[in-house]
Amino acid sequence: MFVRHAIESDLPAMLEIYNDIIANTTAVWHYEPHTLAMRKEWFDQRREQGFPIFVAVENEKLLGFSTIGPFRPWPGYRHTVENSVYVAADSRGKGVAKLLLPPLIDAARQLKLHAIVAGIEAENTASIALHEKFGFTEVAHFKEVGWKFGRWMDLKFLELIVPGQT
Repeated sequence: MFVRHAIESDLPAMLEIYNDIIANTTAVWHYEPHTLAMRKEWFDQRREQGFPIFVAVENEKLLGFSTIGPFRPWPGYRHTVENSVYVAADSRGKGVAKLLLPPLIDAARQLKLHAIVAGIEAENTASIALHEKFGFTEVAHFKEVGWKFGRWMDLKFLELIVPGQT
């Protein structure tokens, strides 16, 4: 298994992973599947903004992807990003996410960013533990701010001040 920068031909596999997450998990609070055109627009936007997208691959199969992007749209937040890590259902629990998070931290350092924020559904203990392993700490717990699968969900924000930045 290895991690590399995403290329446009990865988009169909990334879309399949993302749409499965929409349909079956609380990691993304969308209700409807995305289209390939939507993923392409997202991909192009990340490139324009200078943010990386990484993919984990094994035997030519894409197992997951990760990225950083704007935390909030106002100029005062330009030194802070939000991260996303998504793993295919049949690859979860196999260390894929552990490979996809460090390149994001390294990229944030190279981009001279100050902080990375992770918004995680409060019951997603695996994602919370993953982020904590890499130095993220919980900074907020919002009660019942999301609705999916017929229930209210809490949202936790974890933050990492990028090592080596001031």
